[in-house]
Amino acid sequence: MSEITPLMPRQPVPELEVDLARGGRWCLADRHPQNFTLVVFYRGLHCPICSRQLRDLEDLLPDFDKRGVDVVAISTDDRERGERTPSDWKLDRLPIGYGLGLDVARRWGLYVSSGRGKTSAGLEEPALFSEPGMFLVRPDNTLYFASVQSMPFARPKTQDLLTAIDFVLAKDYPARGEVVSIDQALAAE
Repeated sequence: MSEITPLMPRQPVPELEVDLARGGRWCLADRHPQNFTLVVFYRGLHCPICSRQLRDLEDLLPDFDKRGVDVVAISTDDRERGERTPSDWKLDRLPIGYGLGLDVARRWGLYVSSGRGKTSAGLEEPALFSEPGMFLVRPDNTLYFASVQSMPFARPKTQDLLTAIDFVLAKDYPARGEVVSIDQALAAE
């Protein structure tokens, strides 16, 4: 399996294509949002924190839509678990992708954990699964924003992300963290 390599703002993100729980496929390269695509990687059906996060995300889908932001939630869950997610979590509109390969998760800079038995939701964790991540991708498939976590706790709040998007759009705020070579940046001063 590949090593974790952080994605760089203003640079292309890896290809991303998954099956959708309600049928069909979702492909990042086929998305053409006005401003961003929000990709939320979640831990899977076993995670009660993910359930709350995705329900909150679904409640705010109209707000993302008003800002020209497409939204998708994706996990490494297999087909059976991926297809159960919308009904078990009462998600009617949020696109739910499943079957993310662990190698693709690594290319996106996600952490991978090993299962440790049943969670508080009463479901067995998969043998391996990715930890959460949240990415805003520009229409040209370059990275604008990334938040990657090694734990399920203390994720960015969805409402805070909407507030940030408002600021970004109003101020034409550039993607930050774009410096690849510190030595070159210092030499250019």
